[in-house]
Amino acid sequence: MWWPIGPYGTMMAVILLSTIPLRNLLTRDEPDKRLALSELPAEIRAKGYHWHISLYVVMYLYKFLIDQHNEPIKARVGGYTHWVHGLEGEFTLWAQEAFRNDLLTDLLNFHYLFVYLFIIWFSPMYFILVRDHVMADKAALNYLVIYLLAVPLYLFFNIEVTSSYIPGMDALLYHDNWFIEFATNNDPMDNGVPSLHFGLPVGLLILNRLHVRDLGISIKEWRHREFDLFIQLNLVIYFFSIQYLGIHWILDIIPGVLLAAICAMFVHAWQPRIRARPVNGWKSMIPEKRSLVAATVFALLCTTALASLAVDGVGTEEGNPNMRIGTGDVNIDVIEVHSLWDPVGVEVVNVGETPVYVIIIDRSHVVPYTDRGHVDWDSIVTGSALNPDFQGVVLGIGESWAAEVETPSIYDTHLILCRVAGIAEGVGELHITMDYVDDELIWSAILLSIPAFFITGLVIEQAMRRSENEVGEQATDEEA
Repeated sequence: MWWPIGPYGTMMAVILLSTIPLRNLLTRDEPDKRLALSELPAEIRAKGYHWHISLYVVMYLYKFLIDQHNEPIKARVGGYTHWVHGLEGEFTLWAQEAFRNDLLTDLLNFHYLFVYLFIIWFSPMYFILVRDHVMADKAALNYLVIYLLAVPLYLFFNIEVTSSYIPGMDALLYHDNWFIEFATNNDPMDNGVPSLHFGLPVGLLILNRLHVRDLGISIKEWRHREFDLFIQLNLVIYFFSIQYLGIHWILDIIPGVLLAAICAMFVHAWQPRIRARPVNGWKSMIPEKRSLVAATVFALLCTTALASLAVDGVGTEEGNPNMRIGTGDVNIDVIEVHSLWDPVGVEVVNVGETPVYVIIIDRSHVVPYTDRGHVDWDSIVTGSALNPDFQGVVLGIGESWAAEVETPSIYDTHLILCRVAGIAEGVGELHITMDYVDDELIWSAILLSIPAFFITGLVIEQAMRRSENEVGEQATDEEA
């Protein structure tokens, strides 16, 4: 499929065009609660929504910063996909094979990108447009905090997508000529844990329930009940689509839910303090001494453990494959652009029992030959054989290959394509390592993980204090 503004532009256009109609649909029983677009500038000033706008700008820059760390430090932290595969097996392959359908693939590809971006944008906008500034605060903070919490796992616990590791599993989203450029620019394909496509909406659902509990009503009585049901419906679709499309493991969902719970408890507790800052000053943002000490100690302990165990740890063992290929499969890995002067070193080791054909080629030569999970290997190789950028080799059992890739332009994204060689049958297993010039980013990656541990420490201390208070109240009641 071709469209001049591409997947991201298309999604954002549809999101903007559908915001007001969906708001009107969800508030059809209370039109008096709607905020007119002409009133929006005044509402932003009156309710102090400037920091919501700033938050999204900061998150865009912060995500870009995290993405710049992900690949360069991977050689130092390795991956753990073999652990997840050992626990879960290949159940997600059944989900894809049992329901495989071209129309379903197109619909779920669109849903996977559209609804995630839509929830990020629409959730705070919906609450702003229905005059609920408390939930607007919480929805915006949910996006920020859950991403902060995910950073240590994203950077130090790499889990490849299922389509890169389960033989026979097709990458229905990534290997499509409309999505492949967007996907390879924005998704390193090894951030399986946690699934924020699942965790982000779960965080919203938990926040909704914490909020109505404070209001003293049930979720069924809440005026935003239909919005809550909208989130639930899309969560059910995500539970299926992230497996069907060859992206997430089922186990990826568990950390996503745990982070959602931590995020929701933190946001619910701290939103009133953030809202009170203009009146009480920045002191309202500083935790009490006990909480500050507990969170700091917890963050230091976790950071020390991260540096000691994850860096140059068991995840870097060369004998463990980070890509597995079935007969007839074509798998793709991405060589990102991190320097316009220094080449990227690529090392591929065949750690399996089957010969594997590996090629490196500019992405532009691959895009036309991908469609709904199918990669036309023969057309790519035939059309690229005389290209000066083309590199290829057949790796026998135990053999390795080292290559260098120049990236003199930000548009010089190269792909590593792999398939079982010739007429051989079996499962190809490769360990692929890329050496970027900025691999010393490992230390700033550790620093970027500290906020996640600090927030988690605050939530744990908060839960312990609440438990102590409940025990104290029970003891007082018994004495009385």
